[in-house]
Amino acid sequence: MRKARDFMLGFDPKSFADIQAVFMGPDGAYFRMVTTYWEMAASFVTSGAVNATTFDESQGEHILVFCKVEPFLSELRGMFGNPNYMKNLEKVCTEAPGGLDRVKATRERIRGMLAARAAAAAKA
Repeated sequence: MRKARDFMLGFDPKSFADIQAVFMGPDGAYFRMVTTYWEMAASFVTSGAVNATTFDESQGEHILVFCKVEPFLSELRGMFGNPNYMKNLEKVCTEAPGGLDRVKATRERIRGMLAARAAAAAKA
């Protein structure tokens, strides 16, 4: 799971084709492992088993994961033929305080971190 989480942090899809390429490539299992884990965790919130505020305040990785897939949800749902794909994670992230603004801010912050990492690696 640690390798899968590391992969997801560095994964920066700019198009649905990027998502499709990951699914068909060697990192597909990492993508599926992380996204299905957070979808399951979010289902605990949407079912009422875990308090939404407690979940939201305890960590933010679910937002990081959702920001990677959010722009491509309709295509992913079509690809899988599943209109409910990632519905729990979507609901938890969009209905939390700040909702989509937090998702978008996280996406930009992560992209900035990845750009800084790339720049540092290029200097080394």
